Amino acid sequence: MEIINTIGRRKTSVARIYMKPGKGEITVNSRSIEQYFPFDLHQIVVKQPLALVGVDGTYDIKINVDGGGIKGQAEAARMAIARALCEFDVEHRPALKKEGFLTRDPRMVERKKPGRRKARRKFQFSKR
Repeated sequence: MEIINTIGRRKTSVARIYMKPGKGEITVNSRSIEQYFPFDLHQIVVKQPLALVGVDGTYDIKINVDGGGIKGQAEAARMAIARALCEFDVEHRPALKKEGFLTRDPRMVERKKPGRRKARRKFQFSKR
């Protein structure tokens, strides 16, 4: 029985997954996916790569996520699952690449600069 270990990132979120053949159980930080991601949209995002290649319900996935918000964590998990599917079967790679699941989204929050209120927003101008 082979266990695949991959990592996915999005913004400041990092998802590490352990994937093995099984019944399709997905656990996130020792909780079920329904408990950890209460919104259906985030559950769908995590399961997108499995549905795309038609292997939904054939792998048990254990996900450890850290950092960022709920959406960033869901998208980091999606990337990690897509990478694991490529390791299991190279035939899945073109379909996953076409949908953009294997591409790391480089957008990050811009840092705040000194003399500014935010990253680019200046302080309110006072004429007098």
